[in-house]
Amino acid sequence: MVFKRLLGSIGVGGPSVDTVLSPGAVPPGGSLTGEVRLEGGDAAFDIEHITLDFVARVEAETDDGEHEGEVVFERFTVGGGFRLDPGVRHAVPFAVTVPWETPVTELHGQALGVVLGVRTEIGVAGARDRGDLDLLAVRPLPVQEAVLEAFGQLGFGFRSADVEYGHSGGTAQMLPFHQEIELTPPPHHAHATDEVEVTFITGPAGMEVLLKADRRGTLFGGDHEALTRHTVAHEEAGHPDWNARVGSWLHQLLEHGSAPAGHGPEGGHASHGLGDGTGHGGHHHGGHQHHGPGAGTAIAAGAAGLAVGVGAGLVGAEIVDEIGDAFEDDEGEAEEG
Repeated sequence: MVFKRLLGSIGVGGPSVDTVLSPGAVPPGGSLTGEVRLEGGDAAFDIEHITLDFVARVEAETDDGEHEGEVVFERFTVGGGFRLDPGVRHAVPFAVTVPWETPVTELHGQALGVVLGVRTEIGVAGARDRGDLDLLAVRPLPVQEAVLEAFGQLGFGFRSADVEYGHSGGTAQMLPFHQEIELTPPPHHAHATDEVEVTFITGPAGMEVLLKADRRGTLFGGDHEALTRHTVAHEEAGHPDWNARVGSWLHQLLEHGSAPAGHGPEGGHASHGLGDGTGHGGHHHGGHQHHGPGAGTAIAAGAAGLAVGVGAGLVGAEIVDEIGDAFEDDEGEAEEG
């Protein structure tokens, strides 16, 4: 137990805080539990509120280059309205719902290099003070894992994963960013592209799977970007042949070009039945318990390599506090889209 004194706007002698998240990764849409532990300072303090911020490290491309920074994508008030006497310890348990579109940080227990966290804010006497970032681990939903497992079985390898600021046009995306999982093709697809990007836009009913590739030039034209969308329900995680299904998606992506905007090749509008309709992604309860294929696929092996080579350096990494005006401009454009 490591209590950390809050020294900012509250001042020296204020209370200390230690936020403890329950062990293990949670899925999107699942419940994150834990407790905020407080220790009284040199005097009595009225704790007005205890708030948890969900934070993501994101990347954005603007006219003046690439930016990396921190975005708060959900906020929960989990306690407050009590007096904390000097030296007294007080615990506030919480259970909050992880937004459905929360990026995945690990696959089969292997880090993907994506940094998410929970930051605790304490309000005392009209002042607010924030603590350090507690890293948040998010595992795939069964249907997400089924799709990635199929890519691994089809010979694709893991290259990288990042979180991109901005909206995926034509989707039901609620959060101001989306995750891109970059996969390398097997030799028999290398003539068509050197990378396939997978994005999941997930809601309580299911998800949209966006596949993107830079197709190499052919006899009939130069290189161009291909994009397809596919709608999948959560209960389809047990589909009998995901390899064949994902294989047909790849055939569409790499051989026949993009599907019409807003529609997947299997029929139906891409955003049908997805999202929560509230304009916010983080107030659903429940979720899906982890099950499905075991570890050992090609993608899991690639993720393990990333965890050794890169992921270890991200643990405890300092998150940039300010993204800059260019990022804010992008946010306005995303909302208009």
